[in-house]
Amino acid sequence: MNTDILLHPVLISLAIFVIAFCLKVLVDKLARHRAEKKQRDIRYISHNIKHFINLVVVLLLLFVWSTEIQNFALSVAAFAVAIVFATREFIQCIIGFFYLVTTRPFRVGDWVQVGEYYGEIAETDWIKTTMHEIDMHSYQFSRKTIYIPNNKLITSPIKNLNFVKRFTTHHFAIVRKESFNPYPIYATLLDKAKHYCEDFHDVASRYNAIIERKLDAKISGPAPEIHFSTTELGKFKASFTLFCPTDQALEIEHKLTEYFMALWYSEAAKQESNNSPYSKTT
Repeated sequence: MNTDILLHPVLISLAIFVIAFCLKVLVDKLARHRAEKKQRDIRYISHNIKHFINLVVVLLLLFVWSTEIQNFALSVAAFAVAIVFATREFIQCIIGFFYLVTTRPFRVGDWVQVGEYYGEIAETDWIKTTMHEIDMHSYQFSRKTIYIPNNKLITSPIKNLNFVKRFTTHHFAIVRKESFNPYPIYATLLDKAKHYCEDFHDVASRYNAIIERKLDAKISGPAPEIHFSTTELGKFKASFTLFCPTDQALEIEHKLTEYFMALWYSEAAKQESNNSPYSKTT
């Protein structure tokens, strides 16, 4: 009698859950200790171990409840099609999880783009992937959390932006409505852009070479580029391309914008003075 009670599936299931919970706590503590010791982000290892523990728990529960599940399956055979139809999204999410595990398009801590969403991968589980949203205009966290069902990751394009975490190809443009010859300020403006990028030029060159080897393609950088053009409405447009540290991109943009505006008004005043009738008579 006591043996039958101890072997009851409910008690065995509770014991499995307790053991699994203890193992997860132990894995978290060991991972934290190892991360502090080696000063490396190894969250993805602890996540993979916990996913393996979840898989073992599911298999053990299926084994423990196999008789009950078999009896239940026989009793609801007529509703099998309806059950599959109702849980198709859930099943697709599980399939999506196995797709992520086998292809490994990213890991915890990577910056990625999924469809129109940008973020840092915080966690993946059987059903969803959790991201901390990133504003790619300012390269800052937006304090929002995005939960993406795993089935969406099968059908949506995934872009790994992990290289952008440290260095980025930053583009910005300045548009002016005044019309005069801007090319006298081009060389001075380009020299100033090179001056702002001088401190990290060597690191940027090495990082640019690493990315080119990874992509097996030629990319712009590390030297800054400036192009003068016009918009569709005929207004002047100055386009800047900088390969710089992500955390300095906005600061350099603001400095170059300030310097450009000073040069712009100075050159405009000079050309206006040269074109005035008084200057010609004198």
